[in-house]
Amino acid sequence: MADAVQYRLERMSDELDDLERRGLFTHAELAEVVRRRRDFEFRLRRHSPLRSDFLDYIAYELRFDALRNLRKRAIIRATPQPDDTDANDGDKKKKRKGKKWKKSISDIAGVLRVLDIYRMATVRYKGDLDLWFRYLEFCRDKRHGRMKQVLAQAIRYHPKVPGLWIYAAAWEFDQNLNVAAARALMQSGLRSCPESEDMWIEYLRMELTYLNKLKARKVALGEDVKTLQKNNDDEDIWKDENKELFMSLDEQDEGPRKSSSEGVALEGKEDLFWQQGLLIIQTIYRGAMEALPSSLSLRKRFLEILNNVDLAHSDELKVDVMDDLKKDFSHSEDYWDWFARLQLSESTNSSNLNIKEASTNKLNKSIQVYDEAIRRLPTSRMYSLYAKFWMGVLFADTEDSISLFHGGEFDASEFSSRILEVYNSAESCGCLTDDLACQYVSLSLRFGGINEAPGRGLEEAKSLAKKLCGGPLPHAANLWNLRASIEMKFLATSTGSSSFSKENLNSLFDLFTVALSKLSIPEAEKLWHTV
Repeated sequence: MADAVQYRLERMSDELDDLERRGLFTHAELAEVVRRRRDFEFRLRRHSPLRSDFLDYIAYELRFDALRNLRKRAIIRATPQPDDTDANDGDKKKKRKGKKWKKSISDIAGVLRVLDIYRMATVRYKGDLDLWFRYLEFCRDKRHGRMKQVLAQAIRYHPKVPGLWIYAAAWEFDQNLNVAAARALMQSGLRSCPESEDMWIEYLRMELTYLNKLKARKVALGEDVKTLQKNNDDEDIWKDENKELFMSLDEQDEGPRKSSSEGVALEGKEDLFWQQGLLIIQTIYRGAMEALPSSLSLRKRFLEILNNVDLAHSDELKVDVMDDLKKDFSHSEDYWDWFARLQLSESTNSSNLNIKEASTNKLNKSIQVYDEAIRRLPTSRMYSLYAKFWMGVLFADTEDSISLFHGGEFDASEFSSRILEVYNSAESCGCLTDDLACQYVSLSLRFGGINEAPGRGLEEAKSLAKKLCGGPLPHAANLWNLRASIEMKFLATSTGSSSFSKENLNSLFDLFTVALSKLSIPEAEKLWHTV
């Protein structure tokens, strides 16, 4: 082991001599560098080197190389510039400066050493994905030629990791500008990871981006509909229209008028891009549905992409996707919840409505979807999602708040009866859970006395809690706790004092006795604290 360490240190001699000769480090500083490197090398060559040993060595080398670069720049700035009045001396200084600071071994040795440490680390820890991605990021940042080799090694060891395939394809597409290689990588990745949603979505994005680049190239070459017949008078307009390389697929160009026959022919070229884009989406969509027929989130992501592009017959494809969703996921509560919330984001057809009327129309559409959902799926989860939607609409301080009316004029009492009907329907269907029952009682307490006497809501909540605890939910611990707090609050309100009479205490004692007989000891812990 000592011989191997000594051999690696001896290979650094040329680099160290160059650093001293250039005046970047003193002899004492370089001796300290050698000592630190020797320690790191021995740590890497012990029987079981740790992952942190490699990372510490890499961090040290990166700091050392950054210090070398800073000192080099400081010396360059301090070097006197050649004087124009003295041409001969200036030429000598330029030659001396250029000779002294031309690229040498010390400029590249740091990067090569870090790459070598990463190589040893990934050999030792082949299954560490974070280490592989650090290695890849370093190669990409330094624009080193080892990038392809490292990508191939990482994919060979981890062929089932979609992130590596996407990373490799993105590098080929964006950095290496090799569309064919990027497409081949994505297709190989889809064969290895056919059940990865991210792979299908990123493949679609890549193909649409490439199509967008082709359209931009057509525009730049003057082959587009509006730029084929450009002349000197239209030069400024043409520059304005093509100032950006990446153009939106739904962007409509404006240019000089052409004859009808010429316009039809060129319009066909433009429509070709729109049709190709739709064909790409259809092909990838069919492949994704064959690979992941039960994935709801994948189809939702496809719809998001369709909503962001404007291609030929894209509306028809949206309808087909929505029909497939309803046919395949009408048994899923998540589908109905997503579809109902989708109604809130759709634009209204009428422009004569004010903000409140438009929002109310959207809300009514969502309610209709939820009503249909509970008719088809009368389950506790469906009612919970429906109630959660209402809580987000009515209250801005909830976790899933829906900013449909917030910020404008909104009266919660207008919809109080609607949300209470949801809980009432859940009770009649036998789908009322402990949490839903607590929400039911709390909202009854909040809305019951809005238009009645101040204590009316408390009395209604008390009666409702008593009915639920004695009927469908006799073993609901949270409901019993809520009922106990409401009973105590009701007695305090009715007596107008915080101290209870003996009769009131007896009634509370009877309530706690019944509750404790219905609940297990762990469930009754909170109730014991209340007592």
